[in-house]
Amino acid sequence: MILILFTLVLAEMALILSLLFRTPLRKLVIVGLDRSKQGRGPLVAKSVGGTILVFFSSTIYSVFSVQKRLSEAGFVNPTDEVLMAHRLLEASLIGFSLFLAMIIDRLHYYIKELHLLRERVEEVKNLKKDYEHKKSTDPAEVKKATQRIS
Repeated sequence: MILILFTLVLAEMALILSLLFRTPLRKLVIVGLDRSKQGRGPLVAKSVGGTILVFFSSTIYSVFSVQKRLSEAGFVNPTDEVLMAHRLLEASLIGFSLFLAMIIDRLHYYIKELHLLRERVEEVKNLKKDYEHKKSTDPAEVKKATQRIS
């Protein structure tokens, strides 16, 4: 289980790094995240997230029960100590994985919003340029130009 969790955390970290820097891989990741958030994707993501959250709470409960057993016994049992270390590592990896998943979701959202905002700014710049161009041409100049043409 630990190997799977380490792989998951490393994959999420690689995904975050690909989202942070503007590369061709970033566009591919954004398209993949867009498609995963369509249709049944959000339902599947919430189900998986809920399952992982339940597993996380179960692991935390197990850690507290081992800690309680250690404090009641009064001495350190080597088996309980190894079990405690294993459960703590599992709990920390699961918690970190959930945190990274939340970071990936927010990064994707902010990148999409930034892209839409840049498009809107570009439209406003074009409208302003058109307005300035129309404003700079006087009606008298337009009449003279049309008379010359005809």
